[in-house]
Amino acid sequence: MAIEGILLVDKPAGMTSFSVVHVLRKRLGVKKIGHTGTLDPFATGLLVMLIGRNYTKRADEFLQDGKEYLATLRLGIETDSFDSDGKVVATSDAKPLLEELQEVICHFQGKIEQIPPMFSAKKINGKRLYEMARKGVVVERKSSLIEVSTTLVRYEYPEVDIHIKCSKGTYIRTIGHEIGKLLGCLAYVSNLRRLRSGKFSIDESLSLEKIKDPATDVQGFLIP
Repeated sequence: MAIEGILLVDKPAGMTSFSVVHVLRKRLGVKKIGHTGTLDPFATGLLVMLIGRNYTKRADEFLQDGKEYLATLRLGIETDSFDSDGKVVATSDAKPLLEELQEVICHFQGKIEQIPPMFSAKKINGKRLYEMARKGVVVERKSSLIEVSTTLVRYEYPEVDIHIKCSKGTYIRTIGHEIGKLLGCLAYVSNLRRLRSGKFSIDESLSLEKIKDPATDVQGFLIP
């Protein structure tokens, strides 16, 4: 009987989403494996993995799902990729007040326009933006309408923790970058964790360590 279903994985930092696919292919002996939304290498948290052909062909259903994140912003520094994997391109000594931060976060509520970052997997004229960005090429990108709900969790300069519920296609790195710009102090996303994707929660997920452990019955965790 073919192995198939949905597997919720807690991706660790420092690896690509495709690397998780590779681990699962080896562990389950299934070639047809996909996911419902990539995570950047520096990010951690929920990956909804689709195991088997009957599930991978339903990927579009899940790609429409909203998502939920916890992000940490590092104020005072701007990187070219808007995250901790990028090169520092500017710094600032400005230290915004809590009241200023609260006011800026009000701009990231409801429906807003967002331009995708150059360091992203989005394609323009058949080429991925990050491939062009690595060559120092910057191209014009069209903005997209997204919907967000942003909550301030913690502020201890130079760090800010925010909780974000968002529609599909939202770039949290861009939100972090724009918050820094509006505050006049610069910022990048130093940590990012996906907590939820659609109806699936990180609380239901398996760590990659458990998946790799031969003693773990991975098939027993598949959701039909």
